[in-house]
Amino acid sequence: MNGVLSRGRGWLRGPLRDPIATQGRSHKGRVLPWVVPVLIALLWVVASRQHWMSEQILPAPSLVWQSALEFGSGELWGHLWISLQRLFWGLLAGVGSGLLLGTWLGTSRQAQTLVLPTFVALAQIPTLAWIPLFMLFFGIGELLKLVVLVKAVVVPVTLHTLVGVRDAQPKLREAAAALRLPRHLLFRRLLLPAALPAFLTGVRLALATGWTSLLAVELLASSEGIGYLMVWGRQLFMLDLVLLCILVIGLVGALLERGFSTLEKRLLYWPQPATGEQQRGPVPRGWQSLLLPAALLALWQASNSFGWIDPNILTSPLEVLRTLFSGLADGSLPEAMLLSLQRTLTGLLLGGGAGLLSGLLLGLSHNAERLFGPSLSALRQVALFAWVPLLTAWFGLGEGAKNVFVGLAAFFPLLIATQRGIASLSPQLGEAARTLRLNLWQRLRLLVLPGAAPAIFAGLRLSLIYAWLGTIGAEYFMPSDGGIASLMIGAQQLFRMDQVMAAMVLIGLVGALLGTLGQRLESRATRWRTA
Repeated sequence: MNGVLSRGRGWLRGPLRDPIATQGRSHKGRVLPWVVPVLIALLWVVASRQHWMSEQILPAPSLVWQSALEFGSGELWGHLWISLQRLFWGLLAGVGSGLLLGTWLGTSRQAQTLVLPTFVALAQIPTLAWIPLFMLFFGIGELLKLVVLVKAVVVPVTLHTLVGVRDAQPKLREAAAALRLPRHLLFRRLLLPAALPAFLTGVRLALATGWTSLLAVELLASSEGIGYLMVWGRQLFMLDLVLLCILVIGLVGALLERGFSTLEKRLLYWPQPATGEQQRGPVPRGWQSLLLPAALLALWQASNSFGWIDPNILTSPLEVLRTLFSGLADGSLPEAMLLSLQRTLTGLLLGGGAGLLSGLLLGLSHNAERLFGPSLSALRQVALFAWVPLLTAWFGLGEGAKNVFVGLAAFFPLLIATQRGIASLSPQLGEAARTLRLNLWQRLRLLVLPGAAPAIFAGLRLSLIYAWLGTIGAEYFMPSDGGIASLMIGAQQLFRMDQVMAAMVLIGLVGALLGTLGQRLESRATRWRTA
């Protein structure tokens, strides 16, 4: 990330300096990335020696190292190996299914009309919201982990493959039609190279989403795996073990990211088309798009009416609809949803605001990027739900812990988007600023923010989605008296599947509305990109 973000910012700096100054800057550039980690380590040592916090809350570095030697002899790697095996099989099934489904949707307009709207509607429900239903269907064994992983992985792979296949360059399609290429050559010479960049983007997202979802389900229902080991350490107040697991999870995330980046560079060796123009494919419309959901609802109702499935596991759609309207009428669902949305907004303001300011700082200052960038990049590799045991130990189960967790979920999307948006600004803007002798505030207001607005608003859309996902996760792992996910947990414990599924429908609708709101904000800020 640092290499990419260091380009395009020359317009913020002054004229080129002499070679001696350049050499001095290179030495400083090698030292600065280590300043923050060293300071944090020193502060940690001093805090533990001076007993500023209890050892149960902040274990000493020596204790973490002792745990690394003790658990690293076999137990830690055994749990990690189990988690990596689950991740492998989930990725294999999810990526394969997403590739086939995305290719089919991208090549068939009829499939886009019949299947895509239903797929997108189901994808709006976060993976966490499916877990209560999956638990009743598949138990809490290995099948549950596989199903959750496939659900988390198949969505980004399918949607990105669909876009890559559908938006293959029209001129190449015309050439293929003129040459009358057979189907196998059309796929191998045109569709596969055209869809490969988008497909790899989907796989990259699937890696992060799958790793995060696996840790979430291991935290909730597992007796093995790195997530279970963290829960076990948290229950025994062994925060040294929790910190060790967080370090291992971050290391695995970094290795996955680095390995996939290397693979992507080897596979994508041809020039890519410019991304300044935003392609918008046709949105499937018409009554045909209602056929699949109508058929699924009819099958669902029939399976309940004829007793094919136990109604305690899968209640009828009419009962779910009745419960949904009843909950809306008595105010229980709106009250729970309002509390969850308040948490989402609070976390977005805290985390998103901090991400925006941090992105501006790192984007405008090369020294700040060298100083803080590597540390923030390392923290980003830690899967979101890996922080749950540590946050609950430090902040308890109240609103403070939930706000910190949601803010953490919303922080990195805006940080990365803002920093990259500034890095991509044209150097000519810097020349114009120096010619007009603009000060820093004027450059920020007249050049930086308007030029980086498309990237910032794209990051805001992602932060909004991640804040909503973080809210659902916070209410799952930090139980409280209110919130839509807390309502689902209570209903699941009482086997009220009508309430669980009514809450799922509401979560999906709100997620879709938040996504649409973010997309509209992004579209208004990036009107120049519309083809």
